[in-house]
Amino acid sequence: MIRALWTAATGMEAQQLNQDVIANNLANINTVGFKKSRADFQDLMYQVFTKAGAETTEGNQLPIGTEIGMGVKPVATQKLFSQGDYQQTENDLDWAIEGDGFFQITYDDRTVFTRAGSFKIDKDGNLCTAEGYKLTPEVTLPQETVHFTIDSGGTWTAADGTGTTLSSGRIELAKFVNPAGLSSIGRNMFDATEGSGEAITGNPGEEGMGTISQHFLEMSNVKVVDEMVKMIVGQRAYEINSKAIQTADNMLQMINNLKR
Repeated sequence: MIRALWTAATGMEAQQLNQDVIANNLANINTVGFKKSRADFQDLMYQVFTKAGAETTEGNQLPIGTEIGMGVKPVATQKLFSQGDYQQTENDLDWAIEGDGFFQITYDDRTVFTRAGSFKIDKDGNLCTAEGYKLTPEVTLPQETVHFTIDSGGTWTAADGTGTTLSSGRIELAKFVNPAGLSSIGRNMFDATEGSGEAITGNPGEEGMGTISQHFLEMSNVKVVDEMVKMIVGQRAYEINSKAIQTADNMLQMINNLKR
């Protein structure tokens, strides 16, 4: 009976974490470049009373054993890097990556990575994020810039009002063998870890890198209907685990009332 209490309690804790993950996904529906997460679970250890294949006293072999599980535990919250929907804008500094790859950002003297391509211009003409972190390699626009373009291969051009080229260059993207191993650090950015492996840099459209689409933003890949269904299932799972605890408690109460 006590085993059922603790087993159901692990189920409630697991579903609470599941709801936390779902809530974060829903909170970031309109976050540019956001990638949804999924909670992964594993069953806990088992108490084995008889092993499958063991011999009985009569010399027969048991075809199946007797094992009782001890509950569930969360083991990971995996980022899912499926493509988000594209939203067309009129902004020259809004870029979307079609395919694999991340923009590189200089953050606290190290390079971090993002799928959010909504860039701004600081007072020195450098392209940066909304919080002022610069794009890497740096893109600096002259003060006389009137027109700015970037093609699918990452080659950018700054021109004046007459169409004369003032400056040009090419940006690089980065990709990873295991992007799910990246660490989320907030601000739409990811940091490389031992699990993700080293960043592999290259030009857009080459060696498996995605291409750049100007005047587009990649929106969150969260699907509201899917998250709502998961929320309902998680809520019911939490509820049924609480019922299991109540049932075990009622059975203990019956035992306590056998002798008055």
